[in-house]
Amino acid sequence: MALSKHLNPDQLIQAAKDHKSHVIHSSTQHHAVSAYGGRYGTDPIPKYRLPSTGVDAEAAYQLIHDELSLDGSPALNLASFVHTWMPKQADQLMMENISKNLIDQDEYPMTQVLHTRCVSILADLWHAPSAHQAIGTATTGSSEAIQLGGLAMKRIWQEKRKAAGKSIHEPGPNIVMGANAQVALEKFARYFDVEARLVPISEESKYRLDPKKAMEYVDENTIGVYVILGSTYTGHYEPVKEMADLLDEYEARTGHSVPIHVDGASGGFMAPFATPKLEWDFRIPRVVSINASGHKFGLSYVGVGWVVWRSKQFLPKDLIFELHYLGSVEYSFSLNFSRPAHPIIAQYFNFVHLGFKGYRNVALQDLKNARLLSRALEKSGIFTVLSDIHRPVEGIATAAKSAIGFDEENIENYVPGLPVVSFKFTEEFKQNNPDVQQKWVQVLLRAKGWIVPNYELAPNLQKIEILRVVVRENLTAVMIDRLVADILEIVEGLVKEDNPTHALAALQSRKTVEGYHGRLDPGSGSKPSGTYAKQC
Repeated sequence: MALSKHLNPDQLIQAAKDHKSHVIHSSTQHHAVSAYGGRYGTDPIPKYRLPSTGVDAEAAYQLIHDELSLDGSPALNLASFVHTWMPKQADQLMMENISKNLIDQDEYPMTQVLHTRCVSILADLWHAPSAHQAIGTATTGSSEAIQLGGLAMKRIWQEKRKAAGKSIHEPGPNIVMGANAQVALEKFARYFDVEARLVPISEESKYRLDPKKAMEYVDENTIGVYVILGSTYTGHYEPVKEMADLLDEYEARTGHSVPIHVDGASGGFMAPFATPKLEWDFRIPRVVSINASGHKFGLSYVGVGWVVWRSKQFLPKDLIFELHYLGSVEYSFSLNFSRPAHPIIAQYFNFVHLGFKGYRNVALQDLKNARLLSRALEKSGIFTVLSDIHRPVEGIATAAKSAIGFDEENIENYVPGLPVVSFKFTEEFKQNNPDVQQKWVQVLLRAKGWIVPNYELAPNLQKIEILRVVVRENLTAVMIDRLVADILEIVEGLVKEDNPTHALAALQSRKTVEGYHGRLDPGSGSKPSGTYAKQC
């Protein structure tokens, strides 16, 4: 009999409990019941309504702690760009300041000073004309920062239209971005009534924004172009300089000035350290604002992002609110009002603790590990790698090898990008194994603890599915050895039986690249007597 798709697990559990009668209660009456009740004296706790009486703090902690153990391990979550580890001193600083509200500038003046220092440090790192006079703010992440950058461009466009006696409603503003844009960029357009013009991607454009094609979407109502320094799909940097040059030509031809906002959610904390010669930031005059996530390659815990403007002229005054009721005159230009101060303190800790050299060391090691994974996957013959950070810059390989030999440690010799590895089955593998689905690799890796997403590329290439690994600081070369071994074991198991059943059965014996160390040959031991195999 086929299982019903409408089985309700809550009702099944309720029906399976010990009951004095045979009445099956509604799932909305469920309570969380635990053996800890006997230890701490707790009563059953309702799941979906507030308990009439609270429980002991230790019992509450243990109950919630145990439920959360069902979550995946952050260290093995290779789907996420979000950083998952900080030194214990940073943990201590955050706990000491966890109750501070960043908006209360009069009450916590030193916290605000640290916030200002962070903005100036980023402005200097991104080559703003005057880091001391830089204007920017912390946000809860890049999503909020992107909204602010877009709002500033929209308001400036509106002011120019009004000054020229033109309508700001017909046909209305639009913003141009690649179809590979992260959802936060599209959210800005939808939430703030701006037409999102998505430029289709292609293999030729490296799965990212094609500047020449983007120009087909630009007109006098374009408030700006979002250029992404690090696509979430494949890790490719979009060509900011090329986009700016084309917009320069457009302005010279039409008189319409179209600014660029760089979404450096990940690349804003990677490119300055790994490839400092790359031009993508305020060195390009058309770049008016930049955002980045401190909780990605800024190496802080989740909850902090940044947006910085080239100068005050690019942040319209009517987006800045003057506050008088917190004890002094204060200014706010963020979407959120109250926000925790401790993520900003954690970010400043990183700046002081790591410095430029520390950030560079982490970035280079991340990229080195990503190259290791990319090469291993390609050499397997099973996968095609779509990301390019392991490939030599065009023209360098031949020239360098013929002259002095290719320096594999020199990051300048490789295509710049995020430490992201995107890969898929080769066409040959798919032809030879038509019944093996790539999404099974994701499912079976999860059974081994790894979280590796399998998903479709952006519109125009949505028929292509890719697996993606984000190489963060905690994903060491040793763990990559383990990951590669697990991926190959899973795929070999799928091919052997041509169905996922064999791969699931194979999970009981976990092979490893170091498995031959200290292992005895088959038959080295005495035959089993059955004593230890007997069930209790």
